[in-house]
Amino acid sequence: MFKKFIGWKFVLLSTAVIIVVGTIWYVSSLASKIELEETKKVATWVAANRELLQASDETNINLAAEIITNNTSIPVIITNKEGHIIDSRNLDSVSLANDTDYIQEQLDIFRKQHPPFVMEIDGRTRQYNFIYYGDSLILKQVRYYPYIQLVVVAFFIFLVLIALSSTNRATQNLVWVGMAKETAHQLGTPLSSIEAWIELLKESEGNEMVATELRKDVDRLKLITERFSKIGSVPQLEEKDVIQQVEAMMIYIKKRAPQKVLFTMHTQENEIPAMISPSLFDWVIENLLKNALDSMEGKGAIDIYIESYPAHIIIDIMDTGKGIPKGNFERVFKPGFSTKKRGWGLGLSLAKRIIEDYHKGRLIVKSSELNKGTTFRILLRK
Repeated sequence: MFKKFIGWKFVLLSTAVIIVVGTIWYVSSLASKIELEETKKVATWVAANRELLQASDETNINLAAEIITNNTSIPVIITNKEGHIIDSRNLDSVSLANDTDYIQEQLDIFRKQHPPFVMEIDGRTRQYNFIYYGDSLILKQVRYYPYIQLVVVAFFIFLVLIALSSTNRATQNLVWVGMAKETAHQLGTPLSSIEAWIELLKESEGNEMVATELRKDVDRLKLITERFSKIGSVPQLEEKDVIQQVEAMMIYIKKRAPQKVLFTMHTQENEIPAMISPSLFDWVIENLLKNALDSMEGKGAIDIYIESYPAHIIIDIMDTGKGIPKGNFERVFKPGFSTKKRGWGLGLSLAKRIIEDYHKGRLIVKSSELNKGTTFRILLRK
């Protein structure tokens, strides 16, 4: 599913790039053609003005007058040879058409856009004017269109990626919930049978110790089943002492850890109450402690720091193991990511889900150095 999602992202991005590049090329070509046509129109307009100025009484000026009148789209500013503005036409803002500062600003822009046409008025006295012109509104719209389209396409892709991401996450959630509930269901039947056999063992002399130990294992399996059954449903939060919960799990893991691993808990408080789901919260702590043990390969130290603040609680679990590369700080929480030869790579992913979705807190890799150790941080709301 993840590879398929990445494939769709690549297809969408490639398609968007092709569309945008193709559009920019086409529109740039179209804009160049429009600009060339406008330059020709201005040249014709200048020629018509020259003809009108130099016409005698017998000359037919109807065509020249029509050409001059028909230019209603290309903005033009006329200056004398000293650079003083004589006249202007078709400027973008009609309300500012008589504003000399505005016209001067437009003239500065036109000078940068196109070289001026020179219109000779009187060859004998060497009188001539400069005709400066700018881009028409249509040409501006054509030039800006690709960038507007780029924004629209980027926004569209953004929405599609969010939708795909949400769909992918929802699908993953359904898979996790289904797998967890099915596991709980499958464990339920053999547990009931084992409990019956334990009762039979108790009735036989000499098997009391065996029955007691089996009962402990069955209780442990029932706890695991309860945890799995709660995945996918909103758990009932209870006010519990976080220090006591963490300490109980530390003691449980310590009994099953190699003797060369030193466990230490540090806190300034005697009690820190918080609203948690005890079984799911224990699962998170157990998972983090087991990951710490796996990273140390039989020897090292695990330190747990618990601090209380007015609005939240911080729990840091620090080990002296192999560490995590910085590039994997986020990936360790992705389903299927694992550095172990065995395992599904769901432990940290489920732990993050439990803390963030059910307890509205955060689970992050606070820090890590290769061959020195890792610190996972849990932030809980009070």
